[in-house]
Amino acid sequence: MLLAVGIFAGLFIPPLAAMFRDVVTITVAGLMTLVLLRVDLAQVVGYLRRPVLVGALTVWLLLIMPVLTYGVAMAAGLDGPLGAALVISATGCAATSSPAFARMVGLDGEISLVVAVVTTLLVPFTAPPLALGLMGIDLAISLGGLMARLALVVGLPLLISIVIRRLTAESTLRRLGPAVDGGVVWLVVLYGFGVMDGMLARLLAEPAWVLGGLALAFAGNVGMNVATALAFLPAGRRLALAGGLLAGNRNMALYLAVLPAATDERILLYFALCQFPLFLSPFLLRPIYARLRPG
Repeated sequence: MLLAVGIFAGLFIPPLAAMFRDVVTITVAGLMTLVLLRVDLAQVVGYLRRPVLVGALTVWLLLIMPVLTYGVAMAAGLDGPLGAALVISATGCAATSSPAFARMVGLDGEISLVVAVVTTLLVPFTAPPLALGLMGIDLAISLGGLMARLALVVGLPLLISIVIRRLTAESTLRRLGPAVDGGVVWLVVLYGFGVMDGMLARLLAEPAWVLGGLALAFAGNVGMNVATALAFLPAGRRLALAGGLLAGNRNMALYLAVLPAATDERILLYFALCQFPLFLSPFLLRPIYARLRPG
């Protein structure tokens, strides 16, 4: 519920959104640190009992899906900023909230955790060449610059979380776990405030554009979800549905944190609109998954 409150409060209370807009990057870095602090990387390695499936899902999410999305965008005539934003969103890593969302709707949380962590660690190396190359859109940043910024936003929280784990007893980390989880929720809420900055003004000035972008964000989320679920159906319905959820819910927070202000504002606004299907998907899809998942 707090996830939805964050984006809607940011949308309808512009001063609140403006207050938190300048700390989006810091909020994302803090969120990544807390999420990774709750992930025992040794445990993740131990989860790699299905390396072929993890590898296949990773390649699908980071490499194949962006190319497929590009083909769909070109076929649909989406060759402008919205089309570019759609394709770039498909290059993103799985949202760090994916394991929690998967468990919330009764899907495979283990595979979701592994793939979310692996794609997050790899995205600085895979996303920039695809994001800058497929659509030929100027994001006001060089390939090396985008890779460096993504690596910093991902790598620094990873390093901090490892250091904290080394310096803190495991029993203490377990005891503080609920507090860390609470901090994650509140940082997501603050992030939701910040990314909505300017959205209400744009909605009032260009309602058709904003509503069209919102419809495309939902269509992109659902389309990547369904395509992935169908592609991995031979691996079992439960895993296929979890893979679909991973593919639909991408981490746009990283792009919003690292792309410069000179980037086309319509691309940045689309990434902000992607938060609506991301935050609302567990509630909207839960009854569907209840019917589709085995057992």
